[in-house]
Amino acid sequence: MRILLKAIPILFIMLGFLLRPMDALGDSGHDVLLKKAYELKEQYKETEALAVYEQIIAADESNFEALCQASLLHSLMGNRFSDDSRKITHFSTAKAYAQRAYLLDSTDARSNYAMALSLSCLAMVSGPKQRLAMISQTKSYLDGALEADDKHADAWHLLGRWYFKMANLNFAEITTYKVMLGGLADRPATNKEAIFAMEMAILNNPNNLRYYFDLANIYQEMKNKEGCVETLRRAMAQNLDLHTKEELELSRRCKIMLEAYQN
Repeated sequence: MRILLKAIPILFIMLGFLLRPMDALGDSGHDVLLKKAYELKEQYKETEALAVYEQIIAADESNFEALCQASLLHSLMGNRFSDDSRKITHFSTAKAYAQRAYLLDSTDARSNYAMALSLSCLAMVSGPKQRLAMISQTKSYLDGALEADDKHADAWHLLGRWYFKMANLNFAEITTYKVMLGGLADRPATNKEAIFAMEMAILNNPNNLRYYFDLANIYQEMKNKEGCVETLRRAMAQNLDLHTKEELELSRRCKIMLEAYQN
């Protein structure tokens, strides 16, 4: 289970990005910069994209799209650092932006997912009690995201991770829930639900290697060799275009895991 929840650390280089002042662009400039930020993000230039989103937010505190996207990028970037202090800085900022977006529209899939992701990220760098509390809070936001958009692949993926974590709490975590959080849900989470959610993520976006990798790890933790191998083969059969270091590392790990089962 540890490998499923562990982020892949990568060196992250901060780059500057010069933009025209927002007040010189007017309201239409928001749309121009949102488009520019989207294009930068699609080109895997997350640092530059974030700079644009945050410039928009500085000029327009209620820009829903910029708040959601900035939150997601801070969550993404935080996972690239190995030290907790930098992670916490990014994850806390991600949560702050997500909360602002959620206050603007609590029914939108994007704001709900941003909240869920920021909480799940902060949980990884928090103490046992805080971690479990944040993990518990995550579920309602994931439900909200999927209620608004039942094809939201990332929400399904994070829900799969949530089910797997909750289905495999250790004794100390179960005790903490009972003592500090008022007990577990009447119907506990199951690995079957985790698998279903992961499959829904893949169904709605079959080109994300992370979904296959996490599903394979669930099967591995369950000692289900057949399910693990079949998932890894499906991932390899996609012949996905790998653009980032994270994707290349995931592909390498998938191949190693598959070879270990086939030898």
